[in-house]
Amino acid sequence: MSGLVLACGNAADSLMAATAAANGVRIETVPSRPGKKDVDPLLDDTVVVAGTDADLAAVVLRLLRKDLLPSTVVGFVPTERSSAVASLWGLPTDPSKALDLALTGADRPVPLVRDDVGGVLVGRGVIAPVRGIGYCDDTVALRGEARSIEVNAGEAGLVVTVTRGRFRRTRTIFEGRAFQLGCDPVVPVSDGVAHSRSMERWTWYRHTQDLRLVRSGR
Repeated sequence: MSGLVLACGNAADSLMAATAAANGVRIETVPSRPGKKDVDPLLDDTVVVAGTDADLAAVVLRLLRKDLLPSTVVGFVPTERSSAVASLWGLPTDPSKALDLALTGADRPVPLVRDDVGGVLVGRGVIAPVRGIGYCDDTVALRGEARSIEVNAGEAGLVVTVTRGRFRRTRTIFEGRAFQLGCDPVVPVSDGVAHSRSMERWTWYRHTQDLRLVRSGR
């Protein structure tokens, strides 16, 4: 794979630069969670994002806004071992190995999750604690209180995990194409970033186009 490495925040260390240069890939340093002015002038048909899950989400949002999802292959080098994206799709958390995969591996489509306020979710979404009514497609996933609701992409769409109980926890898992919640005011968290305000309604749903994520060797 040749193309562009976006080193988000402090991800542009010397090891990454040396490895990328050896593969003929140019590196651009951008801020954490880069925005339109940072990303749009640099976009190519192949992009490697080095950073956090939130950094990846910010870049993917720009691809979505510019209608480049179908034509762009995305590699990811997680800079946090707790990366939900790495855990979901079996990516290495060692930066050197992750970069090697991102540069030489093959893309396999993964579901892209959107929300109803214009954002995307590439790793894990959390709403906690919560009281309300939630549906996964047509199935009632929550009626009442829950310690937390976690949402992430799965091979077939969305995976919703509802955790109840203060002392003895129970978890119920639902799968579908959309999760809709009406609740007491709560702040949703997407890829580790809290929404700007409390919400009484929230939806995560599978986008019609997948993300072309590099996640396997050639």
